[in-house]
Amino acid sequence: MYRWETVQAITAQGVFGIVRAAGAEEAVAATEAVLDAGLHAVEIALTTPRALTALDRVARTRPDALLGAGTVIDGAAARAAVEAGARFLVSPSLHPEVIRTGHRYGVPVFPGVTTPTEMVRALEEGADALKLFPASAFSPAWLRDVRAALPQAPVLPTGGVTVENAPEWKAAGAVACGIGSALTSGGARSAGERVSALLRLLAPAR
Repeated sequence: MYRWETVQAITAQGVFGIVRAAGAEEAVAATEAVLDAGLHAVEIALTTPRALTALDRVARTRPDALLGAGTVIDGAAARAAVEAGARFLVSPSLHPEVIRTGHRYGVPVFPGVTTPTEMVRALEEGADALKLFPASAFSPAWLRDVRAALPQAPVLPTGGVTVENAPEWKAAGAVACGIGSALTSGGARSAGERVSALLRLLAPAR
C-alpha cells in the first residue's frame, strides 16, 4: 500500500483511535475492542510500556488493521515502530527525522503542529497530514479560519476531541480526528458503544 493510499484509508472514516495504556496487555485489549467495534485505524502511543510488543501482537493477529504508532519523536523510534508493524506514525511535535525515516520505509507521518507557521513548515518537510495538538487549546472556528488561508493543509485535531464535538471539527475542515480515552477507555463494551455512536454521527460528513 502506498503512503497516499494509507492516508486515504485512515481518513475514510473521519476518525482514528488512540490507545495509551498501563501496559501491553491493556493496549492490546483496547486496540482490539475498537477494531471489533468497526474502527479502521488505531495508533498505540509509545508512552505505553512495551508499546512495540503490543503493536507487534495486534499486527500479527490483525494484518488488515491500520495500526499506527504515536508519540514518535526520533528516527530510531520511527524505524522500530515500522518494524513492529506500524503503518503510520504520529508525533506530538515536528521532527523532520521522523518524517524522513517513515518515508524511507513507505509509511506516512503526521507531525504535531500548533500554528500556521508550523503547518507550512511541516508541509515543506513532506508531512502527509498535520496533527493539531492539543486540539483542546483551539476550536473548530479557529481551524476554519486557518484553512481559509491554508486550504491545502490536511489537519487532524487530536487531544481533547470527543465523540460529541468530533462532527464540529469535521465540519470545520478536519480530514479526520484522533480520539483517545474519550473513545477507547472503559472496557470493550463501552468502547464499542462509543465507536458505534461516533461513526453514526460522522456518517453525514463522510
